[in-house]
Amino acid sequence: MSTVKRERYDNAHYRGWHLANTPHDGLSTEFEWGVMRFAQAFERWVVQLGAITGMSDISFSEIVILHVIGMQDRPKSAAAIARQLNRDDIPNIQYGIRKLVKGGFCCSVTRKSGKVQEYELTPAGRKAADHYARLREEILTSQTMGIDRIDERLRDAVSLISLLTGVYDETARISATYSRVED
Repeated sequence: MSTVKRERYDNAHYRGWHLANTPHDGLSTEFEWGVMRFAQAFERWVVQLGAITGMSDISFSEIVILHVIGMQDRPKSAAAIARQLNRDDIPNIQYGIRKLVKGGFCCSVTRKSGKVQEYELTPAGRKAADHYARLREEILTSQTMGIDRIDERLRDAVSLISLLTGVYDETARISATYSRVED
């Protein structure tokens, strides 16, 4: 932890905000809040599109899992799905997979070794995922194409978010070694 005393950031917009003591704190916090707002909008979008493509009985998380299972037309294990989504809650992933299996969207397959359970889309799951992809292109990407330099901006955003994902994961590991404040 740095022993350098930081000067208090005195911009009127951030004055008195405990998460914005410096200009960098303020921008970092604005970014975090932007990510949270985007995540909520994205979740609403995914659930709404799922509802109109035959997936009204499954959650945001399950729709995302369905799309990961369908990636590259290869079966995926729960661990592979968790890695793709940067999640460490395998039991919740497995619960979502069970709901997808029960709903007829995917089925289990066993590797030749017989030790690893993997999942692939059923014809009904593939149909729902493909319908989702078609409507997504028609509704969403047709709108984003009008944004100036969108592909370049998306590439930059993906790079930044990937970099910051590593930073946040590392700082989560570091903070896990800190003592908790007792009430």
